[in-house]
Amino acid sequence: MKKVLFTATVDSHILQFHLPFLKLFKEKGYEVHVATNGDEEIPYCDVKHKVCFERSPFKLNNLKAIRQMKKICEKEQFDIIHTHTPMGSVVTRLGAIKSRKKFKTRVIYTAHGLHFFKGAPLKNWLIFYPVEKFLSRFTDTLILINQEDYDLCKRKFKKCKDIQYVPGVGIDEEKFNFEMTKKEKKELRESLGLKEKDFVMIFVARMDVNKNQGLLINCTRNLLNKYSNIKLLLVGPDERNGYYQKMASDYNLEGNVLFLGYRKDISKLMKIADIALSSSIREGLGINIIEALICKTPVIAMNNRGHREIIINNYNGFLFNDLNEFEKHFEKLYSNIKEYNRIKNNCHDSVKKYLLSNCLSEMNKIYFISDN
Repeated sequence: MKKVLFTATVDSHILQFHLPFLKLFKEKGYEVHVATNGDEEIPYCDVKHKVCFERSPFKLNNLKAIRQMKKICEKEQFDIIHTHTPMGSVVTRLGAIKSRKKFKTRVIYTAHGLHFFKGAPLKNWLIFYPVEKFLSRFTDTLILINQEDYDLCKRKFKKCKDIQYVPGVGIDEEKFNFEMTKKEKKELRESLGLKEKDFVMIFVARMDVNKNQGLLINCTRNLLNKYSNIKLLLVGPDERNGYYQKMASDYNLEGNVLFLGYRKDISKLMKIADIALSSSIREGLGINIIEALICKTPVIAMNNRGHREIIINNYNGFLFNDLNEFEKHFEKLYSNIKEYNRIKNNCHDSVKKYLLSNCLSEMNKIYFISDN
């Protein structure tokens, strides 16, 4: 029986993005293996390996993880390895070097947004670019999820013979393919303390420095001088130990900025929001804003490569570079119902290429070259 291995630093990455692809391999008759630094049960997984991957490149545990991967690859003799997440992929590719030669294992790496890009800090180019360029020679297929990363790798990574562009990781439209009644929307809003006439903004992302929620808190503070009915929903786990909550409290915004934590009803929250936001400094591809657009929720997002890939200015949303631009775009959506509806009507069709059906089709061609 043929074997495939999926690797990522943590279980949540596999659970959130890759279950349809594990299922695809099961349907093709493969024995499916997963390696992460976690203990969660993974659907469609036949064999689970725990490897001490660390997110930080400076953790010594990653050296131990390389040895663990070597032993796993030697024992299992995989036909395909598909690796994800920055350090998970560094460790996996180093651990699979001998396996590629000895067992003809095909190593596929999906970069979910390179750390080096136009406008990235110099240290990112000094640290991450040489590592990725070196490891590209041990990568049989390199997959990029945005056009800017793809163009860069095609120019720079000549040692990798197969570089592919696949738009995203595939959003399952079925999760969003439902209608909420006015009563359901009203009840959900009320459960969050929202009034019928509140204008609701939402940002779904873990709270950390890169996601930059502080910018949106400042935007809300400024907008309240003119628009008293605005509410900002910040949805996602807190990785800054209450920093943003304290910021909102210091600005007396407790009633206007709501911290909802981790939620399982993202699709419903998107549908009760008037606009979706993203303030991320760096983004490989903004999954959260794709989900918003599927829900026909207009977007205002920070101007970065992952957002430029998705947002067409004045068509399905707006890109901003600073607070002034944000406020200008907000006012257009808030004050002009005709413009709001025009952009709302463009949202869904603008993201069709990111849907799971398209991504599965593209990955099927990449995985099973000999079958196509």
